Amino acid sequence: EDLFLIMDEMFKQLFKKVINMNLKTPFPRMSHNDAMERFGSDKPDLRFGMELMDVTQICKKTDFNIFKQAERITMLSVPKEFSRNEIETLTKLAQVEGVGGLGFAKVVEGKLDSGISKFLDPNIQKQLIKKSGPKNKDTLFFVADKKNVSLKSSGALRLEFGKQLNLIDKKEFKFCWITDFPLFEWNEDTQQLEPAHHIFTMPKVEDVKYLKTDPGRVHARCYDFVLNGVELASGSVRNHDPKIQKEVLSVIGVTEKEAERKFGFLLEALQYGGPPHLGIAFGFDRIVALMNGINDIREVIAFPKNKKAESPMDGSPSLVEDELLKDLNLEFRKDD
Repeated sequence: EDLFLIMDEMFKQLFKKVINMNLKTPFPRMSHNDAMERFGSDKPDLRFGMELMDVTQICKKTDFNIFKQAERITMLSVPKEFSRNEIETLTKLAQVEGVGGLGFAKVVEGKLDSGISKFLDPNIQKQLIKKSGPKNKDTLFFVADKKNVSLKSSGALRLEFGKQLNLIDKKEFKFCWITDFPLFEWNEDTQQLEPAHHIFTMPKVEDVKYLKTDPGRVHARCYDFVLNGVELASGSVRNHDPKIQKEVLSVIGVTEKEAERKFGFLLEALQYGGPPHLGIAFGFDRIVALMNGINDIREVIAFPKNKKAESPMDGSPSLVEDELLKDLNLEFRKDD
């Protein structure tokens, strides 16, 4: 609470003194789960609505195999008619997040027309229209896949619609805190749990009891500070309890022997009474850019690098003198 208060008031002062804008504090807070469910992003842009809708239970009643097999079916109601080419472009955007395809249906006189409407019986169409409340000629989009994939793809589409339909007021600043992140996340490549933030993050006190039995249920005491869909800052409460730290390490497959070898210095130090502590770090360049209405931080960095990681202003990187290499016991070797 102290950290949130300090950050809220600091940004209130900052925006008032630098761009003469009055911000209302405290800034709203939102759990990671709510942010994903409503906006498909852990850094939601709150300058416009168009929240995601969970229509899984409604659409599961169809004979449409893609819907029947999906873990999550997310719907977006968009006040626009789209051409075939536009829908193909949107499908490619959704696929970047891993979804197989994009379903759609146009609302015409209280019914769904075109797209996947032929797979949806009149009763299901009625339920979907009632849930979304669209107007005539609006388009409903459906993303069916694993829960995480469906939400992220829908979130990417939401941002695209916000831009296309000019729903975003570029002069507006919408801050929020995202809290209650999962402590662990599943890695599809390694097929095991790994830290979602970092391995030294303190679990929420009430969730510690689930570390051994249901680690996917454990939330972390970490937080992100978000402005207009951009993460400005991130931080956490550090794990200061050696017993809990060992339990967290064991969840990701680190044995007690391995923990002692890799982190023994820390685990031993904590036994002598490491204090509860926390912090946060923000991106100064990103803040300056957003306050100026700029998205590219290279516009506000004193010595920006180009896409080749070169700094045109000072000619870096450059050749290193032999004497300096010698002092560092380094040498260049050319392969045959």
